[in-house]
Amino acid sequence: MEISAYNLIFHELIGLFTEVINSNNPSLEEIRGKVVGETRNMLIVETYGEYEKMVPKSGSTFLFHIPLLRGNTRVTEQVKVNGNLLLSQPENRIKNIRKIRMR
Repeated sequence: MEISAYNLIFHELIGLFTEVINSNNPSLEEIRGKVVGETRNMLIVETYGEYEKMVPKSGSTFLFHIPLLRGNTRVTEQVKVNGNLLLSQPENRIKNIRKIRMR
């Protein structure tokens, strides 16, 4: 299944470029980089020229950049996601799309 704005919360996030646009912790805002890891409650973001930063999903809002191929042109779609929608183990979140489709 191809990643899109509609199925992003059920998709693998590792490898996507993201920005923290809002957070309960103001020092985490404006963190941007590539998602290199994910746990139940955290996203691990590799920032440019710095170390990996751990950002809690709860209380944060993320802007994901999704690379798409439209015709012969590569475009990037930006999707704003409330981190509370991502709270679960990655492998379980990916399985949930099957349950929703069965309804």
